[in-house]
Amino acid sequence: MITFNRIFVRRSVFTQVCIVQDLAPSYPMLINRQLLPDLPDLPDFPARLDSLAAIATNLSWSWSRDGRRMFQLIDAPLWEHTGHDPIMLLRQTDPARLVVCARDPLFLQLYGREVDRLARESGVDTGWFAKKYPDLTSRPVAYFCAEFAVHSSIPIYSGGLGVLAGDQCKSASDLGVPFVGVGLLYTGGYFDQRIRPDGWQEESDESIVPGDTALELMTTVDGDRSIAVVRMFGRDVRVGAYRLAVGRTMIYLLTTDLEQNHADDRGVTRKLYAGGPDLRLRQEWILGVGGVRVLRALGIEPAAWHANEGHAAFMMVERLRELMAGGTPNADAVREVRARGIFTTHTPVAAGHDAFAAEDVAQCAGPIWEEMRISKEALLAVGHLPSTQDGSFDMTAAAIRLSGRVNGVAERHGEVSRAMSQPFWPDRPVQDVPIGYVTNGVHLATWMSDELMTLLDGDLGLDWEARREDPNIWQQLLSLDDAALWGTHQTLKRALLDALRERERRRWTESGSEAESAEHAVLRSASDGLLLDPAVLTIGFARRFATYKRADLIFHDLNRLRALLTDVRRPVQLVFAGKAHPADAPGKQILQRVYEFTQDPSLAGRVVFVEDYDMRSAAQLVQGVDLWLNLPRVPFEASGTSGMKAALNGVPQLSTMDGWWPEAYNGLNGWAIPLAAPTLDDEAVDAVDAEHLYTLLEREVVPLFYTRDDTGLPTEWIRRMKHAICVAGQKFTARRMVEQYAKNYYAPTMRAESFADDPPTG
Repeated sequence: MITFNRIFVRRSVFTQVCIVQDLAPSYPMLINRQLLPDLPDLPDFPARLDSLAAIATNLSWSWSRDGRRMFQLIDAPLWEHTGHDPIMLLRQTDPARLVVCARDPLFLQLYGREVDRLARESGVDTGWFAKKYPDLTSRPVAYFCAEFAVHSSIPIYSGGLGVLAGDQCKSASDLGVPFVGVGLLYTGGYFDQRIRPDGWQEESDESIVPGDTALELMTTVDGDRSIAVVRMFGRDVRVGAYRLAVGRTMIYLLTTDLEQNHADDRGVTRKLYAGGPDLRLRQEWILGVGGVRVLRALGIEPAAWHANEGHAAFMMVERLRELMAGGTPNADAVREVRARGIFTTHTPVAAGHDAFAAEDVAQCAGPIWEEMRISKEALLAVGHLPSTQDGSFDMTAAAIRLSGRVNGVAERHGEVSRAMSQPFWPDRPVQDVPIGYVTNGVHLATWMSDELMTLLDGDLGLDWEARREDPNIWQQLLSLDDAALWGTHQTLKRALLDALRERERRRWTESGSEAESAEHAVLRSASDGLLLDPAVLTIGFARRFATYKRADLIFHDLNRLRALLTDVRRPVQLVFAGKAHPADAPGKQILQRVYEFTQDPSLAGRVVFVEDYDMRSAAQLVQGVDLWLNLPRVPFEASGTSGMKAALNGVPQLSTMDGWWPEAYNGLNGWAIPLAAPTLDDEAVDAVDAEHLYTLLEREVVPLFYTRDDTGLPTEWIRRMKHAICVAGQKFTARRMVEQYAKNYYAPTMRAESFADDPPTG
């Protein structure tokens, strides 16, 4: 077995700088790995700090309070300027400053703890999973996903799916689950969002230079960047990979941007969710087929294969090809693939499932059916959707057919998924369709603010994170000092509003004399106090601008909304953020409508839209607003993790009863819009839900926020804040989610335990 310590380019000289043990998993690594030659110059580290680069290039620092504080101490203004990117921070830091840090007792204390933490978390033979399943640590779970959101410095994500995948990888690391992620490296990112003066969203590239990030280039022992070959549309396409260290979890990101490839193939992996069906098909073929072959080249032999959404279904097709090409009979190969396969569906909207023309899939796949000794029609039947006869290859259908265990991402979503998938099992009643659920969760250490965690340290003890499985911890939280919690929240709220003003100041400065954006209103109005006042009830809505999420529902009755926003004694202000998919014209129209209200003088400047929503601004919003608004049209919300993030920070939610909210709402941690009658059409449902929304705001939410005791505290509001934290912390963390996956899905699959469910027959 070949293992290597990290090697970094420092002033064009290779120097070993890692003093902690290698962070590779315990399973074989047969590929040499090195950083790109164009890694930016790093300063010469003092001898006492020679593990700084190792810390900076493992993204576990991003959820370590010690790690974040350590990098901030190097240069706080520069830390903010670089967007909390330690590689850019170290690249721009004066070496003399590092000499000073090497003599600073506080810095050395934090640094030492980070070095110790990396060494302690360097393998999967320690931690919760090893204690619970000691026989299952030698082979990993392979987790395929089209996007991963781990940190804003690597923007290869569009929204909730990627953030969920990132949180799952982080919690797998925390728990010591043997886990590898497989995705695509979109060097063109998703897109930068710019709002025109007329409110229409425009997209521009946000290119990623791998050498400026924590990504490690994987090469063969001969230095070749091509480590796998995939046949696609009659042409061999070479596939390279980068490795991203996320604590103990390693994510392998594939690329076709290699010199050996045809020019048309080099750009396949460049942009996330770009282009039409043809490009999407090519990307998903590379993800699934290329992902399996890259893992094989790396010597990684997964014990379980988890497809996170249908984008990854070709991974199962490739595993089926491997077996059948090796002589395994069709039925036995299907059973083996299903025995080791897990599929998580995230989309309760039928139109949200990827489907390609069957003939396009056949041309993409080439004659692999010949290797499998089956007909082309038999292969394409894997993706047949029973409820249609349009000749398409449905990725969700393929994933369901080739997975022994399938789940939705909330209890209600599980019900919706069973109803949608019932045609696969036509002889079963809906309730017996073999699709379960694991409700999503969010990574506590990533999304809960440092300020709130520090407050809990003082009240619950410094080890409360290690004891967070104890329900008494969260009950104890209900006794938290009201003034302390409210003061912490006010600090976070002011930080949010200041950040929005600074964000716009920088954008306005960079844009020169261009027409001001919606955010510029934040800067323009700061002096007169009319906008983003810390004393005003601030409602946040930050989601993808899809039509079913109904970002514009609160504008349904402008007179009632205007009365709420402009009330002299009890005003309200709204902060919106989010991107519409570049090809989603209806979503862009909703975004434009919301933007137009930011320009409406009759609303007194109390509506703000935050441009270019990303992970960092998401964290600021969920930590700093007073109320989280979530208004999906039932039952189209799969989970809704943004509300969980807000709740972890003491921000109650007002939501329709969809996604996670039916499981979470207890009458004390927020507000719920009751279900509309199922016989109503969409327009009528919107009217009914809007009526409930206004009534709740007018009669309950706004009065409760502004009702203060003799000391000026909104005690009943604070009570709801505590219950929001308590419920989210107990039941809706990614730790709970991964533990549930381990118990009900990973361990049984890794052991190849039998699954009672017959394969789909529809």
